[in-house]
Amino acid sequence: MKLPEVGAKAPDFKTSDQHGNPVSLKDFRGRKVVLYFYPKDNTPGCTKEACAFRDSYAKFRKQGVEILGVSVDSEKSHQSFAEKYNLPFTLLADTDKKIVEAYGVWGEKTRYGRKYMGTQRATFLIDESGHVAAVFPKVKPEEHAEEILGVLTGK
Repeated sequence: MKLPEVGAKAPDFKTSDQHGNPVSLKDFRGRKVVLYFYPKDNTPGCTKEACAFRDSYAKFRKQGVEILGVSVDSEKSHQSFAEKYNLPFTLLADTDKKIVEAYGVWGEKTRYGRKYMGTQRATFLIDESGHVAAVFPKVKPEEHAEEILGVLTGK
């Protein structure tokens, strides 16, 4: 699958958050959105990335940006993950893999020589009109939040 390109309309979706509330990308029109995809709740890299977004959350809000994390984990898993690490932003459950497929981040991965299907770590900055403003296909979990803030502030 191919990642949406800068300038393209961001694929819309409907799913639920960690509290079971319905969420659609359309709900965020008029605001910038960081839509970040990660492989799995409570794993080392995903925890580092989520905590980096948590630690920079006030800076994102100051820029008028919403943060949405997406993985194929369940609402219950997301709720536990968010509570454990005091994550102040929304986590989206994509158990049917429709969002990861629409954004081109579901694909073959390799670990310890074994191939399997999973979520590739990637992030999309979506502008107020629902178009892709930036794509981050290669993500370093600990540094990624600051990288996006740099793009938002022009630093």
